[in-house]
Formats: sequence, structure tokens, C-alpha cells
Amino acid sequence: MTETEQHRQTALPLAETVAARLAGSALPETVKALVRDALGSDAADAGTATTSSAAAGRVYLDSLAVNGFRGIGPRARLGLSPRPGVNLVVGRNGSGKSSLADAIEVGFTGTRARRPGQDATRGGHWANLHDAESPRIELKLAIEGDTGNSTLVRTWTSAEFGGSEATFRRPGHGTVPLADTGWDTALADHRPFLSYTDLDLMLTGKPSERYDAIATILGMEPLSTATGRLSAREKELATAAKEARDALPGLKEALYALEDDDRAVQALLAVDTPGTPDLDTVDALVAGLPPADDGRLAELRVEAGAHGPDLAEVGEAVQRLRIALADVEDLHGTDAENARLRADLLEKAMAHADRHPDDDVCPACGTERVLGREWHDRAARQVAELRREAKTAEDARAAVRTGARKLQDLIETPARIPTALAGPWRAWTDCRQIADPVELARSAEEAATVLADACDTVRRHAVRELEERDERWRALVVRLAAWADEARAAERDKPLLSSLRKAVKWLRDLSAELREQRMERFTDATQAIWERLRQESNVDLTAVSLKGGERASVRKLVMAASVDGRDAPALDVMSQGELHSLALSLFLPRATTADSPFGFLVIDDPVQSMDPTKVHGLAQVLHELGRHRQIVVFTHDPRLQKAFTDQELPVTVFRVTRGEGSRVRVDRVDDPVAQAVADARAIASTPGLAPETYSHVLPGLCRIALENAFLEAAWVRHHRTGGSERDLQDAIDGAERFREVAAFALFGDVRRGNDVEFEVRRRHGDQAWSLIRKCQRGAHPGGTSIRDPHRFVTDVENLTKKIRRPEATA
Repeated sequence: MTETEQHRQTALPLAETVAARLAGSALPETVKALVRDALGSDAADAGTATTSSAAAGRVYLDSLAVNGFRGIGPRARLGLSPRPGVNLVVGRNGSGKSSLADAIEVGFTGTRARRPGQDATRGGHWANLHDAESPRIELKLAIEGDTGNSTLVRTWTSAEFGGSEATFRRPGHGTVPLADTGWDTALADHRPFLSYTDLDLMLTGKPSERYDAIATILGMEPLSTATGRLSAREKELATAAKEARDALPGLKEALYALEDDDRAVQALLAVDTPGTPDLDTVDALVAGLPPADDGRLAELRVEAGAHGPDLAEVGEAVQRLRIALADVEDLHGTDAENARLRADLLEKAMAHADRHPDDDVCPACGTERVLGREWHDRAARQVAELRREAKTAEDARAAVRTGARKLQDLIETPARIPTALAGPWRAWTDCRQIADPVELARSAEEAATVLADACDTVRRHAVRELEERDERWRALVVRLAAWADEARAAERDKPLLSSLRKAVKWLRDLSAELREQRMERFTDATQAIWERLRQESNVDLTAVSLKGGERASVRKLVMAASVDGRDAPALDVMSQGELHSLALSLFLPRATTADSPFGFLVIDDPVQSMDPTKVHGLAQVLHELGRHRQIVVFTHDPRLQKAFTDQELPVTVFRVTRGEGSRVRVDRVDDPVAQAVADARAIASTPGLAPETYSHVLPGLCRIALENAFLEAAWVRHHRTGGSERDLQDAIDGAERFREVAAFALFGDVRRGNDVEFEVRRRHGDQAWSLIRKCQRGAHPGGTSIRDPHRFVTDVENLTKKIRRPEATA
């Protein structure tokens, strides 16, 4: 991977980085699936919200409205531009500015920064004395990709500071408790609020607390958690496989001791098979099935399972058959029997007549002309009458046939007949061939009795012999079964174990690489900020590193420094102002990582203990951060505002004043557009200046005002279409000409510079384009001619207001 790619990936949120690296890896798909399952939603949720109502894009502050909270009585409102840039909220001590800063933090968290041992949910005198009835904090939030603002509201249900409730309403998602946004982890790891107490705790806290404060922002916890999950599973499978291997030598030795038992021999061959053991054979042996060969043990098992006919069933069937035979015997010589015989004889005569219709001679006596139609009809009526009289005899004979069939149905042949029972079993099965029911009843009863007795004798003998053989075998069966279960699990899990090892190695390698890259990036950012803030200090911050693992009992943040080239611990050699600057150097990179869902950073009183040179350095640092983050700084120290002004750094300034009854007022006194317009108006109001001041400098300032207005419009347009901040900044950095900036604001595409004139004329009229052209010509050697400087500045100011209106970027 190239250095550029490394830098790009360290700047990406963890989820995107891991997904990109996993997709591009050569790992088998099964291993990739394990990694994805282990990561679960952790990586995707790191630093982002987890519910349907939570923010998908970065969150910026649009406005804050407060009443009844700390030093604020009636409703006070701070309106911000929800985009990257630096905002200074200034005011004397007691003006209410710190109450506004606290309100933002409390609105999100319900707590305030406290020193160790203090309860963050206890706010002391938190309710305003002049308006304590219904304290309320309302934050309007702009979320990248949303067309409207979201609203966060915190109210109190009791007089206790900890008795507050907060709701979050996002367009299209309804209103939910703030806890459902899933911001709790991000607020802890990427805390976007910094008070003087926070700065103090950054350096005076426990070593492990400083370690945790930095380690969490590296965003490696999801990878650590995933690695831990896979490692635990890998260890579990590896341990199980080892236990199966370790148990095998002892098991084989025990089986050798039973070499005279066929089962032991079969088991020994099965477990000692080269490669994969024959676990099917082992299972069969454990289940008590015969081994593969047909030895004595197999014969004994067959004999032990031998069961002859059920004598009770056979006796009952024989009894039913004999009763039916007796009924038939009782009917001999009766009218019913005679009727049956006569009916049979007549039916035979009728059948003869049917076969010989032209022959009317009786076949029995030779009498002629007696077998005609009249005889046939009379004989048919006589047969029907005789059959009715013979039904009793017919039923008796049917009962004999049924009894014989049911008796023969009881005769079954097993799949395997023990040799000792071959003769008795043959005599029993031969009864199926006996047609005479009398003989069948006698033979079946006799054969069943003999076979049952023989089976009982053979079975008892086989069971006794098996018990003698099983006595030693039984001791090994449980052991063999347990080993088979372990071996089967180990064999089944071999592919999974191999994949787990690959997944764990890949995650560990990636974690080490990303941790090093992210820590290096954090260290570079910290050192860069320190270089800006130290301003003439002879203390160099040479290294920042983490010592110990995230779960280690001893872990700390190591900050190495040098004084005039000599190594020394940073905390031991720095002055209070230097320590304050160091804390800022640690906090600012922590709060502005790519994983943070918050596009804003709120800092209260960062200038304390700083000498003037460090304040200038702080202004430079905040300006750099403001290119990608919305920075809101609350301060009573006028030096910070002056540092921005002296260095001509763009900044929006709000002034906080406090009147009677805790009435707090916030006025916007400066922003980049207004600042440029004010400077231009000051030139227009100053007589006697050099001509080039009016022809070059004044239009140049107006051009700056217009350009900043277009930049703000570009941000609003990009924000509402869900574009990323990184893409926006890249586009702005690449826009070298005024037209390209305007094109990005109007169309979202810097390449449409040629369409700017038409669009400006369409939206704002021909005069607007004329103003823009005059401002542009002021940057050329010939300059531009302005007849009425005051009117010109006023027209430019009105145009900037139109450009900055949200609907102008729709």
C-alpha cells in the first residue's frame, strides 16, 4: 500500500477502512465471512448512531435556545451557521456565555464536566433564580443529507439536575428519546465539548484515564472485540482437538489389553487408522452393533437376541382353529349339511345342462326329455332354497379356513437364524405348507412349543457368555464413546479452526497496522498543534505513545519532551501555560477524528494561562480545524479575537451581554462576509484615499465578500444533498477561480463556470452580474471605475444576502 493510500485509509472511519481492506484481501470467502460475523455491527456502529432515527451524516449546530438554565433567565438564542468555520462567542465574566457553552454539553449529555469524585449528574445551582419554573434547552441540528433541521430538546421533570429528559426529532423519523440515537459511545470517545475543567483533567487524571482517553479515539475497540471473539472460539476448538489427541495413546493401550475381544480389535484398528480415524466403526461398537467380521461375538449377539413364537398367540390361534373344526364336525348328517350337498349336486347338473343345451337326457339315470327349461328354472329355485338351508354349514367351513390362515400368519422367519436353532426353526416354518387344518393345529402347537423352549435355552446361554465378555469391554465403552465424540468434533471443526486462525491473524495484523497508523496520525496532529501553540517555548514534544494494552492493568499515555535538546518527561518540565497548551494539543485531535459523527467542537475558555504568542498560535490552530469542523469558542479574553483579526483569519464573532433579570442577549457582530463588507464600507467612508484604493482595494474586498457568500451557499447545497465534507473541501481547494466557486454553489459542479453568468442573471438580475464583473476587474492591473463607492458596497451587501439565502442553492 502506498503512503497516500495509507493516509487516506487512516482518515476514513474504521468501518470503511476495514470493509475496504477485507474486500481487497486474498482471504478465502469463508474466512471473510468469519471476520464480518465477528465484527458484527460494532465497526459500523463505532462512532455512529444505531437507530433508524439516528444521524447518518455529520452533525452540526444550527442554533441553541435556552431559558431557566444557570445564568440565563428568559429565552436566549445563539444562531450559528451550520458548517465548518470558527465562531467566537465573547463576553465579560458573568455575561452568560459559559451558561450557553454548558447548555450545549448538557443538552447532549445531561451532565457537566466534573473533577474526579464529583457526581456529573449533580449540577449545583443549575436552575436560574429569575426563571426556574420551566428550564429548557433546545438545539437545532443540521445533519448531512437531511433537507431540514433536527431538534434536540432537554427539559426537567424535577428540581434535581439529574431529573432531566431529552427527546430527538429528525425529519422523516419522528420523535424518540435521545438515548435511541446511539450517540452515547461517540460522546464518550470523541467528546466534542472542552471546558477548562476538561483541560485540567486531561493532565491531572490517572495515567490509565489519560491512556483510555486517547486509546478510545483510535477507534480500534471494534477490531479488538472481534479479534477477542474469534480468538476465544479458536482457543475453544484448538483445546478440544488437543484433548482428543492427548487421550488417544491411553485409549489405544487399554484396547491392546483386550486383544482377545473382537470388539477391542475392531476399535483399535478404527482409532489407529492413518489420517482420519474410522469413527463410523467406533460408533457401531459403542452402540453395541456387531463388528464388521462374522466371528463368535457376532454369533453370540444373534443368539442373545433370539426369540421364538409367542406361545400365547399360537395357543389362541390353535384353539380358534380347533373350535371351527368342531363346528364343522357337528354339522355332519344334519339337514344343513344335506342341503349343502344337494345344492352342490344340483349346481353341477345345471352346469352340465348349460354346457350341453341340446341334450335333454339325464346324465345320471339316462331318462330322456327331463332336463328342459322348465327343469332348469325349477332346479335354480331349489338350489337357492337349499343354499339358505346350508348357510350354517358354509359359515362353519369358512371359519376353519380363516383359522388356518391366521395360524400360519404367525409363522415368521428372522433375518438370521442361530445355528443351534436351525432344526426347531425349520420344523416351525414347515407348518406353512400343511393344508390339512387338523394336522396344522397339531403340528404348529408342537413345533411352537419346541422352538420357544429352544430359543429360551440358547438365549440364556448366549447372554451369560456375552456378560462374561462384556465385563471388561463395558469399562472401555464409555471412554471410547467420549473420545469418539471429541474426535468427531475435532475432525468436523478442522476447516473452521483453520479459517479461524487465518481470520485472527488477519485481524491482528490489521489492528497492529491501523493502530500504528492512527497513533502516528494522532501523534503528528498533536505535535503539529503543539508547535503552533508553544510559540517561543524551548520545550519540544518529541513523542506521544501508548504503553500497555487496552485490557492491561498497567497502561499509560507516555509524553516525551526535550528541553533545549535534552530529554525530559513532558509533565515535569512544562509551565502552567505550556501544560494548558499541551492539553489542547491532546484534546483537539481526539475530538476531530474521522470516526466522530459530530462536525462541531465547543471549547470554553481555552485562552487561560496563555501568553500572547500562544494565543496567536491557538488562533492558527482553530483556523485550520475550522476548515473541516464547526468550531464554537466561548471566551471572555479579547486576545483571541484580536489574534484572528491581527492575522486576518476569517472568524464569526458573537457578543453576549446580560441585563436585569438574567436577560441574556447574543448579537452577531462579525462574520467573513460582514467583515469584508465592513472593511469596504470603511474605505468608501474615508475621503482623500489614493485612487487605486477605490479602483482595486475596495472591489477586491467586495469580491472577497461575494466569494465567501458563494462558499457558504456551496456548503449549504452540498450539505443538503448528502455530500461528504471531504469531497466538498477537495472541490473548494481545487476551485482556483471565482467562477468555479460560484459554479459549485449554484450547480454543485466546479466545471460549469461558463454557466454562472446566465444563472446569476436569471436568479438575481443583470445588475448582479454587473457588480460581480466590477469586483473581478478590481483584481486586474487596470482596476475598475466606481462612481458611488457607498452605493456600490450597499449593492454588494444586498447581493451577498441573496446568495446566502438557503433557497438560492435549491
